[in-house]
Amino acid sequence: MSSIKLIADSGATKTEWSVLSGKKKKTLFTQGISPYLMTTDDIHKMLLKELKPKLKKEKITEIYYYGTGCNNPENVKNVRSALKETFYTAKKIKIDNDIMSAAKGLCGDKRGMVVNLGTGSFCCYYNGKKVAKNSPGIGYILGDEGSGAYLGRKVIQHFLYNTFDEELMAKFNAKYATDRTDILNHVYRMPLANRYIASYALFLSENRGHYMVENIVEDSLNEFFYTHLYKYRESWLHPIHFTGGVAFAFKDVIKTLCNTYELQLGRILKNPMQGLIEYHS
Repeated sequence: MSSIKLIADSGATKTEWSVLSGKKKKTLFTQGISPYLMTTDDIHKMLLKELKPKLKKEKITEIYYYGTGCNNPENVKNVRSALKETFYTAKKIKIDNDIMSAAKGLCGDKRGMVVNLGTGSFCCYYNGKKVAKNSPGIGYILGDEGSGAYLGRKVIQHFLYNTFDEELMAKFNAKYATDRTDILNHVYRMPLANRYIASYALFLSENRGHYMVENIVEDSLNEFFYTHLYKYRESWLHPIHFTGGVAFAFKDVIKTLCNTYELQLGRILKNPMQGLIEYHS
């Protein structure tokens, strides 16, 4: 049986899957996998519903899974069990965290600072072989500065505190048609609140140019630079690479901040999958 590899780059909101069969490549998408918030059964059912039908008759032999929360042994066990139950033909299942996904995808075998700004956020120093320094994240409630959840929280606050001016309040109401009760119910009583909060970050990218929007974006990203990148001496010695939807959407702000702090900007990619394909091929 020929080798068919399945590579996964999973965030809290979305998972990108690449199927490699010889020289053929296929890209698929499902919802994100959050092992802190989803049980083994939840993950298994989602894979059966959203991924398995798209694979048709392809029999996966190797799986390389990179995902949020997979620096926790219990979460790794959770994800591995779901993958094994779903893809019983896979003889090899290797699971690593989303930090290594970004590191391998952005740096390959070279040294560099790696930043992910997606639904959540993190940064680390990669020495070309492994993550040599890493500041553990503390999640969307306490941290995740510069992330979609962080930006989305600012949008919700500006709406609920009536801080937006008339123009932005009108645009917000036209786009979301929601209210205080509905928002608080989703945030405090519904599952996957991080995804819900992060979804409001889109409002910022759609309203660029307004001074209040620019202030939220600049302040939030500056908070990430100051809280995280500033603490690494390697930030001034090596290129800083960025990945994630937030990083890609606001790359102009990131470039400005790197110039301001006299940091060497590397690549800004929406996701690291292409680098992972090269790495595992």
